[in-house]
Amino acid sequence: MGAATRSLLWRALALTLTLEALLVPAVLFWPNFRDNLDSLRGMMPFKAARDMLDQFGSAGAAGYVCGQQFFKACNTLGTAAAVLFAAGAVAGEAHRGTLELWLSRPVPRRRLLLERWGAGALALVLPVFLTSATIPWLIGQADVEEEIALSAMLLCAAHQSALLLAIYSATFFCSSVGSNPMAIGFAMLFLTVFQFAIYLIERVTHYSLFRLADIPRFIAICERGELDLRIVLPLLCASGVFVLASVLAFDRRVP
Repeated sequence: MGAATRSLLWRALALTLTLEALLVPAVLFWPNFRDNLDSLRGMMPFKAARDMLDQFGSAGAAGYVCGQQFFKACNTLGTAAAVLFAAGAVAGEAHRGTLELWLSRPVPRRRLLLERWGAGALALVLPVFLTSATIPWLIGQADVEEEIALSAMLLCAAHQSALLLAIYSATFFCSSVGSNPMAIGFAMLFLTVFQFAIYLIERVTHYSLFRLADIPRFIAICERGELDLRIVLPLLCASGVFVLASVLAFDRRVP
């Protein structure tokens, strides 16, 4: 097992444990949140925050859990992980001066690149699915009568993963053409944080990338029991375009 693979495994484990550490107390807090929703709403200074609380309350446990797991945790920590996993994938080799050694392996360039992309992608999305699969059991421990279907949570995880993969693939392309992983990571983190910040601004919110993975989207998935392919397919296509661009750029790259 190579050092890069071991590093990704540790990162995947860290992401899984962090997401679960946030999820467990949030789910168990649901009964208190539900009973004190009106008081909490009055404390919110922004209309966008009050609207999110209303969405939590109107959709019951499913809406609350989707807000905690996907909109809050995965859209923040998951996005940061997507950027950090990809920023150094190729640029890190160039920065350390090991790119020539990496390319000297008796393996086609495209295979090297796609294996690196695939390992990072798996390390990114697997924690989302694993932690989401624990939600039905956790909600059963919260001493409430509501139930959440495992299939609904896995569909939500698939929707979330499509967005994270698009961000990951865009960063991976930057890494394939760049040589400074810190600059790439900083630029992409700044861009994604900016996108998340404008979600909370009325009117400007419609220009936020995270409108594609907000609470109403996940509530709709839970209610319909199916993915919204109008969103998922374009996101997957965007990932494919960035991967193709990465391959073409890497084919012409010299150490």
